[in-house]
Amino acid sequence: MPEPILELQQVSVHFRRGRVLLRAVEDISFQLGLGDVLCLVGESGSGKTTLGKVVAGLLRPTVGVVRYRGQDVWRLDSGAFRRFRRAVQIVHQDPYASLNPIRTVVDTLVPPLLHHRIARNRSDAIERAARLLELVDLVPPEQFLPKYPHQLSGGQRQRVSIARALTVQPELIVADEATSMVDVSIRVSLLNTLRRLREELGVAFLFITHDLAMAKYFAWQGRIAVLYLGRVVELGPTPSVIGDPLHPYTQALLAALPEPDPDLTRRKSKLLLRSLDIPSLAHLPSGCPFHPRCLRFVSGLCDVERPSLRFVDAHRSVACHVVVQERAAGDLPPSSQEAATRRADERMPFERG
Repeated sequence: MPEPILELQQVSVHFRRGRVLLRAVEDISFQLGLGDVLCLVGESGSGKTTLGKVVAGLLRPTVGVVRYRGQDVWRLDSGAFRRFRRAVQIVHQDPYASLNPIRTVVDTLVPPLLHHRIARNRSDAIERAARLLELVDLVPPEQFLPKYPHQLSGGQRQRVSIARALTVQPELIVADEATSMVDVSIRVSLLNTLRRLREELGVAFLFITHDLAMAKYFAWQGRIAVLYLGRVVELGPTPSVIGDPLHPYTQALLAALPEPDPDLTRRKSKLLLRSLDIPSLAHLPSGCPFHPRCLRFVSGLCDVERPSLRFVDAHRSVACHVVVQERAAGDLPPSSQEAATRRADERMPFERG
């Protein structure tokens, strides 16, 4: 197996608010290789953005190790750390806030090309900037190079942000809700651009979203990690997680998605929760963090012992006592990739492209 670009091993991030310890991210491990895509999905406050900052080297974990090419990121010398920061780029949620309002597009794209000596001179840098704009579907580039951020639409600004991330030829891009601030009408177009970049350039993606439908569309051939209160509760291939969700929280997220087909809406089973209130990170419940809201809650088990993320088949892992016990007893059939794919297509009939 080839060496992963990036590896997280039992990473936790804690913050202090007065005397209260907030466990924003807890005991998360995964790997990303060239061309891989992993979607982090969960409600607001689940730790997605915090984890994205850890991956991008913007935030040091409280516990655990982040490895780039097998080396601990936070033990690298200054030169190696700069190479890591160049290899892992981040596209923020709000492109207007992340772009300098007093810089034109050309003044945003040219400095990284010159600083990292990717371009020979300013003229070469401008040519490369124009090619980058073409790569993210901003054509003709001459029309966009002299513009300021306020002269662009939200989708155009986000494409400039993606082009800026590509200036340093990264190996991994952290896309933090990269499509949530653009109009729904152009969201799919932007996702198609990101997918094409992954296929053509071999760039890996950590795609952060609260929308399982977007995760399914972008990462059909990748994986989904479902986060709840800073912990991964389900991890597996996208078709399996979407078509055959195992954790009650994943099932609740899917049940909340609107259906474009009214017939599917009428046939869709409604999943109720014991409570609509999300527990506070400052006062996490004992045992499984989801048990106060879970219909499958087992007293004396779920409220006492915190479940660990455990494999239930070769590719799926779930943090749920009930699911693991049912799988061990044979009450649940093994996941079928083809069946899961079919059910996912029926639930969300997107065109995969």
